[in-house]
Amino acid sequence: MDGKLVTIQTHIVQQQQLHPEASGHFTALLWDLVLAVKMIAREVRRAGLIDILGAIGRENVHGDEVKKLDEYAQERITESLCQNGHLCCMASEERAELIPIPTRYRKGKYVLLFDPLDGSSNIDVNISIGTIFSIHRKITPGDDGRLEDCLQPGTKQAGAGYVIYGSSVMLVYTVGHGVHGFTLDPTVGEFLLSHPDIKIPPKGRIYSINEGNAQAWDPGTAEYVHHLKQRDPATNRPYSLRYVGTLVADVHRTLINGGIFMYPASPKPKLRLLYEANPMAMVVEQAGGRATTGRERILEVQPTELHQKVPLILGSTEDVKAYEEFVQRKR
Repeated sequence: MDGKLVTIQTHIVQQQQLHPEASGHFTALLWDLVLAVKMIAREVRRAGLIDILGAIGRENVHGDEVKKLDEYAQERITESLCQNGHLCCMASEERAELIPIPTRYRKGKYVLLFDPLDGSSNIDVNISIGTIFSIHRKITPGDDGRLEDCLQPGTKQAGAGYVIYGSSVMLVYTVGHGVHGFTLDPTVGEFLLSHPDIKIPPKGRIYSINEGNAQAWDPGTAEYVHHLKQRDPATNRPYSLRYVGTLVADVHRTLINGGIFMYPASPKPKLRLLYEANPMAMVVEQAGGRATTGRERILEVQPTELHQKVPLILGSTEDVKAYEEFVQRKR
């Protein structure tokens, strides 16, 4: 970095310059998203001091209890991004249907899919939570976005990333030219480039899975986890178990330190393809890792509905390939 501070706005402009045909709308869309994230980060930081913790008394489309911060994050993102003419529609994990852009605003050529606040069950116990986003280009005619614009495979993503609200606030994103991480400096209110060109280690020593579901795992997953626990210094086993229960936190650790994150098909898929699996898979692959359902590449899964759920296994390439081999043998 030659000792220079690089803000996320500067970096986004530099990324735009890699595309001579760019109109600037995608860049402006990311800037709007960064503003929304800063506002969410502010409320997360002082959540214990204001009336924003706890539930609001209703469930979302998945039957999960909606937290006050969930609703705040949802509103900040939708309000910040619908006004400036960059989007044709949005879809959120918190909403059952497509979110149209109000008729009073201009329509754009991009689609935003997002999980406004990942890890909601951890909000009230002060554990890291996050925001996940995925951006697609509009593919249907006309001004208004349609369901088909959202139901595109992950290979078609124009950009993706996540924000982790932890001991520091960090935004990690990719537009198809590597993965870069920015840490929010609260003294100046700017995201500064702290992790340029992130590369996931080819092999790790940590596995992440909900061991409480062990009795329901498929045979391949069960045998692989058992394998990781066996002592073998030549292959750096046993691995250590780390599981937060916030997807953003578990994937972020895996991205930085290597290893494998698993949420297999059994007892049943839990993670949403459009809002969680696809954006995380793009980030991990752009960092040199691998993401799969255990049977096929996540980014090649064809979505059929807004809230489709899939198994998600991602992380260091060698570790994920080893998992796939165990699953294949147990078919």
